[in-house]
This record gives sequence, structure tokens and C-alpha cells, in this order.
Amino acid sequence: MAVRIRMKKMGRKHQPFYRICAIDGRAPRDGKVIEELGYYDPLVKETDARAILDGERINYWLGVGAQPSEKVRVLIKKYGANGTHLDKQKSALERVKLNKPMAPPPRVVPRPKLEEPAAPDAPPAAEPAAEEPMANAAPVSTEG
Repeated sequence: MAVRIRMKKMGRKHQPFYRICAIDGRAPRDGKVIEELGYYDPLVKETDARAILDGERINYWLGVGAQPSEKVRVLIKKYGANGTHLDKQKSALERVKLNKPMAPPPRVVPRPKLEEPAAPDAPPAAEPAAEEPMANAAPVSTEG
């Protein structure tokens, strides 16, 4: 079985997102994968924050003979375990994290206060006596 390291397309129309996977070379582009090794999101504005790779697993697959595709070979060279752009990637990820829009905190809506307790010199209100459950019910008409 010839293993390839290539991109699997995800996302939806006009919003692509790719997973970098180890796949049997005969499998279709979006077919069953052996292992997912990272992802690539071309819509991220920071160029160096677009690809996140698991360098150790990629080195393992390259060590056992997996062949990367052309695009993945470039990404491995830049952002793999010994990549040339790792410093830039780290700073870009921090910038993206700081600029990520966050929802505003929930507003606290003051609730109306219930009745205030009676004045201390006023006698306590008498507790209502237990009434029969049907005492407040409307009279039932038997006419039909």
C-alpha cells in the first residue's frame, strides 16, 4: 500500500478548509484516511497562521515511506517539525488570538424589587387560614 500525505477538502462552497492526512494513494481525495496530521485554512488573514501540523507524526510517516503531495511538501518545509517559518507562525498565531472577535459580556438587567417588608412597629399580617380547595372556584352550571 503506497501511503500519501495529502489534503482532504472540507468546508463548504467558497469556504474551503483542508485537513492534512495520511491516505492510501488509491483512495479518493475525500476518502477514508489513515491518520489526520494537521489542517490548512486558506481563509485565515495571517499567512503564517494558516497551517497547523503535527510535526512528530509527519516525520514518522515520512520515515516509513509516505510521499507528500506538492502542496503538502511546501507546508511541511515551512511549518513541519524543523520548519523554516516556525518563529513567524508562533507570532502570527498570537496576533490572531489577540484579534479574535469576542462576544460582549452579557448585560445585567436590574430586576424590579418585590414588596418591601412591613414596618417594624406595625403588627405582622395575619396568615390566611387554610381554605377549602374549591372555595375560590366558580360555580358550576348544571344546565345544559
